[in-house]
Amino acid sequence: MRQIRPRTRLILGGAMRLLLAALASAALLAAVAPSAGASVFKHNGIIFVHGIEGSGAQFESQAMRFTSNGYPHDRIDEVDYNSTRAVGDKSQVFEQIDAAVAEMKAHTGRKQVDIVAHSLGTSVMYAYLTEGEKAAERKANVGHYINVDGQAENPGVPTLAVWAGRGTPGRHMEGAENVTIPNQTHVQTCTSAESFIQYFKFLRGFAPRNDIRGQKEIHIGGKAVNFPENTGAAGDTLQIWPVNSNGQRMTGTPIFSTEITDGSEGGGAWGPVLVQKKQRYEFAILQPGVGTLHYYYEPFVRSDYTLRLEVSAAIEQETGNRPGASGVVMIRYKEYWGNEPGQNDRLLIDGLNVCTETLCPVKKQVNAYFAYDVNRDGKTELTEDPTLGSLPFLQAADVFIRGATPTDETISFQLESRGALGTVRTLNVPNWESKPVGDGIVVQWNDFEKLTF
Repeated sequence: MRQIRPRTRLILGGAMRLLLAALASAALLAAVAPSAGASVFKHNGIIFVHGIEGSGAQFESQAMRFTSNGYPHDRIDEVDYNSTRAVGDKSQVFEQIDAAVAEMKAHTGRKQVDIVAHSLGTSVMYAYLTEGEKAAERKANVGHYINVDGQAENPGVPTLAVWAGRGTPGRHMEGAENVTIPNQTHVQTCTSAESFIQYFKFLRGFAPRNDIRGQKEIHIGGKAVNFPENTGAAGDTLQIWPVNSNGQRMTGTPIFSTEITDGSEGGGAWGPVLVQKKQRYEFAILQPGVGTLHYYYEPFVRSDYTLRLEVSAAIEQETGNRPGASGVVMIRYKEYWGNEPGQNDRLLIDGLNVCTETLCPVKKQVNAYFAYDVNRDGKTELTEDPTLGSLPFLQAADVFIRGATPTDETISFQLESRGALGTVRTLNVPNWESKPVGDGIVVQWNDFEKLTF
């Protein structure tokens, strides 16, 4: 199921290079034949279908929870499609789902797959299962279907309908098993541990034993894609660098480098890459003629094949070209709350909390928060940028963060999540400058806090 992309250059010692070559060969074999565990693991594979402006990244935590409860990672797949086009024309995403279903069935040797869909993805799946001459065939391929906080019509297959407690009250799907997750918002209901318990019980008939469990040997992989089309970022180059606690690169060359060559919808795959537990990494996407995006994740705790490194020339043009300043987007697939006393998130840039009542109201459902010198005046006013701020799940505010080339300071990003008992998480990064063809910063927070069951 996982692809090994061509033209990959590993800048490592000989022994490590041989190790990764062996891992790559094993993964390639797994892509064309049932895995060694196929004769032991007797359950359907799972396919995730995201919502509007989404990607397979919204299934990251749930995928790790499934693998923490016995699912091989190659029994989990995600359909990355152009959600803006799918609002009107679903034919392309239907073809992508058909291909994913056929591949999963061939890989597992099973007659059916299980599907999880979120938001717009539930409307896509309803049409997929009920419209056209292939509807009956498609229904026969689905063993279980999980409809997460979306449309409410029964698609005619065994269905669990999961609803956000902070959504419209009283939502219900006739003929399905219905469950509401209290005090959770739209995207959080897709990614939370509480939702996973319901997913697992529906698929397996009993509660899961584990939340996300740590691993000693960790491999990562994913896709570099254009936002929101989810086409592969062909022509860009991905580099992975180990960094210290201040985000400074620790080696003279990246530990992994590859050119992205597949520009199709759902393309852009890279990996797998062996990484170290507790180590921090920078993912640099070099975009010819546009600049470089620098992505920073929290240390990886478990193998993760759902990373999505998103680029957007339009957004980078809107937020960039600010000499002397840095620009950042801080992403978490659990909405930031700023107007719920006692339940708010604190999102800090060099000690300034930017998750305010005005900028992060619950109804805004903010998953991606852009902070940059909107007015180009070297001042922080914490006012909303109406262009980006008008888009679903996005917020943008005027925050001046000093940038320089070469970098000469450290920017501190911190998150104190609601329900995390005052725990403060910190990611420090260099102050990359947002010059005309410059650099942008992406901070990716985990949407999980701690073990909950």
